[in-house]
Amino acid sequence: MSLIDWAALVILVLYGVLLGLREYNAQIPPSGFLFFLAICAAIYWLVRGWIWARDHLLWSLRNRLVAAYVFIAVVPVLLLLAMAGLAAYLLYWQLGSYVIYTEMEEREQRAGVVATALANSYAVEAASGRSAAALALPVDPATYIKNAMTELPGLKVETGQGEELLGRGDEPFSGNRFRGLVFSDGQLALRAVVARPTPAGRILVSAVVPITPELIDTLAPELGPIQFNVLRAETGNIKSVVPNVIATQQFVPVQQIGTTGRPVPKAVNPFDKLITGIVGLDVLDLDQKQGQTSPVRVVVAFSTRPSLLNRRLFSPLGDLGGAAATALLVVGAIFLVIEIGSLVTGIIMTRTITTAVDNLYNATQHVQDGDLSYRVRIPHRDQLAALGESFNSMMQSVSTLIEEQRQRQKLENELSIAHEVQQQLFPRSLPNLQGIEIEAICRPARVVSGDYYDFIRISPTRLAIAVADISGKGISAALLMANVQAALRSDVLRYRNGQPGIHLEQIDTAEIVSHLNLHLFRNTSDERYATVFFGVYDAETRQLHYTNAGHLPPLYISGGNVRRLETGGMVVGLFNDVPFQQGAVEIEHGGMLVAYSDGLIEPENVYGEEFGTTRLVDVATRNKDASSHEVAEAMMHAAEEWSGSPEQADDMTVIVMRFSGHPQEKRA
Repeated sequence: MSLIDWAALVILVLYGVLLGLREYNAQIPPSGFLFFLAICAAIYWLVRGWIWARDHLLWSLRNRLVAAYVFIAVVPVLLLLAMAGLAAYLLYWQLGSYVIYTEMEEREQRAGVVATALANSYAVEAASGRSAAALALPVDPATYIKNAMTELPGLKVETGQGEELLGRGDEPFSGNRFRGLVFSDGQLALRAVVARPTPAGRILVSAVVPITPELIDTLAPELGPIQFNVLRAETGNIKSVVPNVIATQQFVPVQQIGTTGRPVPKAVNPFDKLITGIVGLDVLDLDQKQGQTSPVRVVVAFSTRPSLLNRRLFSPLGDLGGAAATALLVVGAIFLVIEIGSLVTGIIMTRTITTAVDNLYNATQHVQDGDLSYRVRIPHRDQLAALGESFNSMMQSVSTLIEEQRQRQKLENELSIAHEVQQQLFPRSLPNLQGIEIEAICRPARVVSGDYYDFIRISPTRLAIAVADISGKGISAALLMANVQAALRSDVLRYRNGQPGIHLEQIDTAEIVSHLNLHLFRNTSDERYATVFFGVYDAETRQLHYTNAGHLPPLYISGGNVRRLETGGMVVGLFNDVPFQQGAVEIEHGGMLVAYSDGLIEPENVYGEEFGTTRLVDVATRNKDASSHEVAEAMMHAAEEWSGSPEQADDMTVIVMRFSGHPQEKRA
């Protein structure tokens, strides 16, 4: 935790301690500045909590979906339920208030009926001068009052009282009658006053029903405890320990009257919650003194339960009332079951989504650890399952590509080794022979080459020259090239080692090529062959004896003449018994021999035209005064420039030999 975190936490703790101390000692003054700091600290911790929840709890897709589902489905449902509960509470509150109001209205009407009946009876008696019994009137005052007291406990009938109430009611003809709640001499009572004319004037009959616990007990038996509170606006002379605040004005209780022995009704089901409400009743304040700003108010508080109010609400339906209430509960239960089912379905679907995503995440962790064999389990057939299948297919492809890359790397390593081995087969240094300047270049199209060239020193004045082009490319051609090199060298070296019966003067190039043909025919497949140019140059006689076995004819350029060395036969390795011939060339001073493979003259330009032998001769002619190295490089450069492509289609090999009188040592 940072310093700011600790500071915010300490402020909240101090404010909590201050609130606790003020609970025990109300004289401890509050601190507005500390309250402001506590608000700031609370906001700070709310922001910190949200950031932490977003970075930790909401990092997981499952938690995010759950949170989204809560905000989309659960929160609105809870808000609707809360609104429904609040509406039901207000409805039952209003219903309880209506019950009390109608019950009091009935009591007022009953008191008014009593006062009216007695006033009429007294008016008739006064007009006739006879009693009600003698007149056989339907209302006997004594009996009528006795019967009315069963409904109106504490009923008192007075005559000649209530003149001050007439004309203060809201009813029609209020000048002759009045009924309502009256607060007089510190007592709350129901009063009904009726005036009737008589010959002697008029008679006043007043029915007074004090608001007592006995009267309140007769009100709405289905309600719980009921309490009448008489409140008067607080003035400077009256102070209350617990004042009541109504419409920004403080009132103090003047009189409180409640039921006795009426307990809070018990709940019949878990949803049968206690309803506590209040209702205001109109009252006439006769005790209001001059200077008092407002009369007293009567507030009736009650406690009940929805089941009792439902019983009264559905009572007009008789036996059908219980069925209606039951049907309402059943419908509510069905809705609740549907909501629970929807919630469970949403949770299951959410888990399906999050499980699939979690499996994919775990799969990526396995891949990150190098386990490419891990596959996602697919329990369902949906779009997420298709995503899992795509991941599995991708990983299979990646595994295949990696395996192919591994095999390719292995092959490249093997080719690299083969290239190193093949380089050992080429001459490490160019021979030093009097009167000859030699240059040889071989550029493979791939890592290894199917072209072959070699120089074999037979004697101090004799040099064997070999150029071959193996059919095919790559490793197979390189292996056959090694075979050709071994066979040719072993046959030629017989002359240098002086084997019995062999003389240098008897070297026959046609015989050596014939031996090579027989060797390849017996040790290679039917489709494998090679073109070979083999010659032996004698520096003393300045003669070149050669045999061309299907190879591109080397060019002997002397002065302005170009001679193609074509004498020989067909390629070696295809047929068993093939005749080969030996040719000879007299080498003049300043002459130049160019031997090459087909890769040097077959490159094509963008129009499909080959470089060709003619252009090769032109390059050699233009560079006739240059060194062998410069001529060879010029030929290579001209062929590559002609094709205009950095990639070679075939192996390119060239040997350039310039014949003069100055020997020169060259390195390959």
